[in-house]
Amino acid sequence: MITDNQTNFVWFSALLKEKYSAEFGRIIEILTRHHINFDFLKETKDIWCRDYMPVQLSKKEFVQFRYEPSYLKTEKELLSRSDPKLVNEANGIHVENSLINLDGGNIVRYQNKAMITARVYKENRDTGLTEAEIRDQISKDLHAEVIIIPEHRGDEIDHADGYVRFLDDKTILVNELANEYKYWVKGMNQLRDRYGFKFVEIPWFTPKKKKNPLSALGIYINFLEVGNLILLPKFEIEGNRDEDALKKFIELYPGKTIEQVNINDIAEEGGLLNCISWNIKSPNNGLKTSK
Repeated sequence: MITDNQTNFVWFSALLKEKYSAEFGRIIEILTRHHINFDFLKETKDIWCRDYMPVQLSKKEFVQFRYEPSYLKTEKELLSRSDPKLVNEANGIHVENSLINLDGGNIVRYQNKAMITARVYKENRDTGLTEAEIRDQISKDLHAEVIIIPEHRGDEIDHADGYVRFLDDKTILVNELANEYKYWVKGMNQLRDRYGFKFVEIPWFTPKKKKNPLSALGIYINFLEVGNLILLPKFEIEGNRDEDALKKFIELYPGKTIEQVNINDIAEEGGLLNCISWNIKSPNNGLKTSK
C-alpha cells in the first residue's frame, strides 16, 4: 500500500470549503505554503471523504470498500451518505470493488500492514462470512497483513484512526493509556506482545465542554501526513495538551515539518484532519492547485 509519507496530493470534499470556510482556509494556507497540491471531490454528500474513498495500493491501483456504516440510521443521515460509485465516476477514479463493508477511517495502514477495529465484524454480518473469512478477504483486498484491534464499545463510530497510527513497521502511536478503558488497554497489550510492537503514547484530553457527544476535541492522533508535512490538530481550549502534543511530534518526526491547525468546529462534528482528507500519490506529482 501507499503510505502517507509517500503521498503528494490531497483531495477534500467540495462541501468542506462551503460549510467550514474558516477552518478550510487555515488548512489550505498551510498546504499552499508548503507547495502541497489539492483539489475538490465532486458528487460528495458529506465532508468525511476518508471514509467513502478507496485505499491506494499503488500509483494506479485502488480498492474500494462498501460504504454502508451502521451508525447512519435516520433518514436524514442516510440522505447524507456519499455514494462511492458516483464519487469515483465523477472524479475519474478507477477502482477494484470489495464485497467488504469498511470505512476508510477504520483502516490505519503502513506498507504491508493494516490496523482495523473489531467493529468490522459487526459491519459485515450481512456477508455471511466468519470473522476469519472477513480478515482474509480484507487481507487479499489490501495485499496486507490485517491486525484487528479491540473495539471501543461506547464509540458509535469506532474508527481506528482515532486511536492508533503507525510510526514504523514495529512502532504504534496510541492515545495515552492511563485514562483508557481497562479492557481496551488489556486487548492492546495482548496485540503488542503478539506482534512485538512498541507503543508510543500520544497526549490527549477530554474537554470540559463539548457540543456533540461524537466530538473529536482533544484527539491529536487524527492528524494528516502528506509527504514531509504533518498537519496536527490544535485545540486552544481549557485543558488542552497542544504544547505537549507538538513537542511529542517534533521528537517522533525529526525530519518532518509539523504545523498545528485549529479546526474545532469540524472536530465538534466528530472528525479531524485524517477524516476530512484523502491523500494519495499522484502519478504526475499532483494536479494544478485548486483555488
